[in-house]
This record gives sequence, structure tokens and C-alpha cells, in this order.
Amino acid sequence: MPRSMTGYGRSKKTFGSREITVELRAVNHRFFEFSAKYPRQYAFIEDKLKALYSAEINRGKVETYITIVTTDSSDVCVNVNTELAKNYVEALRAAGAELELRDDLTLSQLFRIPDIFTVTKQEADENEIWQEVSETAKEALSGFVAMRQSEGERLKADILTKLDQIEEMVCEIEKRSPTVTEEYQKRLYQRLQELLDGKNIDEARILTETAIFADKTAVDEETVRLHSHIAAFRELLEQNEPIGKKLDFLVQEINREINTTGSKCSDLAITKIVVELKSMVEKIREQIQNIE
Repeated sequence: MPRSMTGYGRSKKTFGSREITVELRAVNHRFFEFSAKYPRQYAFIEDKLKALYSAEINRGKVETYITIVTTDSSDVCVNVNTELAKNYVEALRAAGAELELRDDLTLSQLFRIPDIFTVTKQEADENEIWQEVSETAKEALSGFVAMRQSEGERLKADILTKLDQIEEMVCEIEKRSPTVTEEYQKRLYQRLQELLDGKNIDEARILTETAIFADKTAVDEETVRLHSHIAAFRELLEQNEPIGKKLDFLVQEINREINTTGSKCSDLAITKIVVELKSMVEKIREQIQNIE
């Protein structure tokens, strides 16, 4: 079953006092390209996330956003430098005595001095953080993959419909092709009658010219290959693996056979069919750019 390269997934989970949100989205890209945004102190999760996603995603430009919020301050430690505070008090009181100022120094005033406080945050347990992030990321990834599969099913149905239409047009060319040779032979015979004005016509010459024309305009090989490519296309659409690059190659081959068919035929009806075929193949080409 083909999967689209575009998708979106999001998960939000709470682990004790920690709330983690993982969001990922992807757009079309020839290869797997990964980028992540997260709080600076959690840089160690990037490579792990990339490995987690690449095991499930083969193609696409994937962007992921991680937020980690701690809902309490249990991991924050505030220390007071009492020696520094004592020095400030002594210096201020000495200055007050010298300047004959009233000593109105209070604790709240003293602690407005930022140097007295040291705020430190306990080092996070990387294994614990990754365990929580990976659990959240897997849930987001599950929703992301489900969206890709749903879009892939829609693309598959649309492409199969277009393949049916292409095959019908190829069958029309196969029916029309022998008639083109017959019509050419009739036109050649009539033309010679007009030119020779009742004189004997070399039937062998007419047959030879007709055979040469038939050989130049024969598209049997092209239509057989087109049927084969279409069958291969349908088989690929049933596979449960990345098929985008293979489909792109098949589209090129189909387009090549159609171009050859158009260059061989001088028949207006077949030319019109070839134009419609090229238009339909281009629509399929646009669709498969979205397939992983």
C-alpha cells in the first residue's frame, strides 16, 4: 500500500511533573531529511529522534518540534551566599555611620542584591528524559503514519483510475493502427490511378510501398510495452514498501513509449489519442511526487 510523503502527527503526555509535547510534519522530498527544534538543554535527543523516525520514514522532509515543561520547581536549587551578604551589611553600616545616616537596612532590601543568590538547576537524567520523549514521539509518529497511509490510499485509487483510462486509450490505438495501413494503401492506389490516367498499375509496387509504410508506422512493440508497464505499475501499487522512485521510473518509460508512438503515426485520430495519453501521464507524474 503506497504512503503519501505529506503527513502530520502530534502527541502530548505528562510524566510526573514533566509535560512533553512532540509534533512532526513532513512534505515532499527526494530523500529523508530531518530537522528538530527543542529546548537547548535537551540537544542529546536529536540523534535519537532521527534514528527513531528514519526507521519508519524513508522519504520526505520531516520537521519535528519538542517542548518539555516542568510544572513544579523541584529541580531548582536556590543558594544564598551568606559571606557575601555579611560583607555587604558591614560595608553599608560602615558607610552609614561615616555619613551619619540612619541604619534602616532590612532583610528584604539586602536580598535585592542579585549577587547574593545562586540559582542552579539539577542535571536532568538523560535516559529518563529520552524514555519519556521517545514514548511521546512514538505516539505522534503513529498518528503521522496513519495520515500518510490514508492519503496514500486516496492517491492509489486516483492513479488506478487514470491507469485504466490510459489502457483504454492504448487499446484504441491498437484497433486503429491496422486501419491506418489499409487507408494508406487505398489512398496510394487512388493517387496512382489519377496520375496514370487509366494505365496499368504495378500492384507489386503498391504492396511494397504499403509494406514499407506499415513497417515505419507499426506501433505493436510500443503498445505491448505500454501494457507491460501498466501491469507493473499496478503491481507496485500493491506493495507495502517505498515505491515512489520505482513509480517515477515507470512513468518515464510509459512516456517514452507514448512519444515513440506519436512520432511513428501520421494518423490524426491516433495523434489525438497520444496527446490525451501524454496529458494523463503528466497527471500521474504529479501524483507520484507525493508517494514515499
